[in-house]
Amino acid sequence: MKIAILSRRSSIYSTDRLKQSALEHGHYVRVIDHMHCNLIMEQGKPRILYLGNLLDKFDAVIPRIGASVTYYGSAVIRQFEMMNVFSAVSSSALLVSRDKLRSLQQLSKAGIGLPKTVFTNFSKDANEVVKMAGGPPLIIKLLEGTQGLGVILAEKQTAAISVIEAFYGLKAKIIIQEFIEESKGTDIRAFVVGGEIVAAMKRTAQGDEFRSNFHRGGTCKLEVLTEKEKQTAIDAANTLGLGIAGVDMLRSERGPLIIEVNSSPGLEGIENVTQEDIAGKIIEYVEQNVGK
Repeated sequence: MKIAILSRRSSIYSTDRLKQSALEHGHYVRVIDHMHCNLIMEQGKPRILYLGNLLDKFDAVIPRIGASVTYYGSAVIRQFEMMNVFSAVSSSALLVSRDKLRSLQQLSKAGIGLPKTVFTNFSKDANEVVKMAGGPPLIIKLLEGTQGLGVILAEKQTAAISVIEAFYGLKAKIIIQEFIEESKGTDIRAFVVGGEIVAAMKRTAQGDEFRSNFHRGGTCKLEVLTEKEKQTAIDAANTLGLGIAGVDMLRSERGPLIIEVNSSPGLEGIENVTQEDIAGKIIEYVEQNVGK
C-alpha cells in the first residue's frame, strides 16, 4: 500500500513515528508538505502537483495539519478524496473539529456532556454574559486559540467583565465557559482510533497554572478510564466524524465533560506515558479502511 503523510516536516515526532510504523507494516510511505501542493481542477480530472510531479497512485493519506493552515490543508485532503484516496481524517471532519463553536454545537445537540458555554455577538452587556455562564470563576477562550493559548481563568466578576470587554473591543471571537472546580487543574486525554480507546492519560497543571496542556508544562500519567468516560470519548469522536481523535475531558460531579476534540492529536506525550504503539494502531486503521 502507498501511504502519504501530510506534514510540514519529517522530523516531527508524530510524523516520524507514523512513517516508521508504516514501513514496519511493509508499506511504501512518503511525507508530503501539504503547503507545497498545487491543486488542479479540470472536468472529471482532479490532480495534485507537488514539487513539479503529479501525485497519483496513493492508496491513503494520513493528515497532520496544523491549526494555522486548516483551510488549505483541508483543501488538499479534499483533492485526494476526489481522487478516491482514503484519508484517515476526512476534510469535512477536520473543518468541523477545528471550528470550536461548531463542534460544541454538534456535541451539545448529540447530548454529550459539556461545560456550560456561552457565545454572543460582541454583547455590550458583559454582566449578562457572565450571568448566563453561571457567574465566576469562568474560563474565557479565544475561538482560534491552540495548545492552551488564549485561555484565561477569570476568578472574580470584575476580572471576567474586564477580559470580556477587552476581547470584544478587539473584535475577537470568544466563548465563556463555566469553571469545573472539582477537576482541580487536571483533564483526561483519551485517544480514539476507529471507534476504540487505544490509550488514555491524565494531565495535571503545574503550580498555579490551571491549563494542563503538555505544551504548557503539564505533567502526564497513565490513566484508566471508566466505562462512561470511554463511551463519552467515542461518542464525541463519532459525532464529529473523526476516526482518529484526541478527546479532552474534565471529570465533574455530573460525569465526564468534553472540552475539546483534536483531529491531529500529538503522539509523543501519550505514547511515552502509556507505552502504547498508537502509531501502529493508526496504520492498522488505515489498512482496514482502504478499498472500502
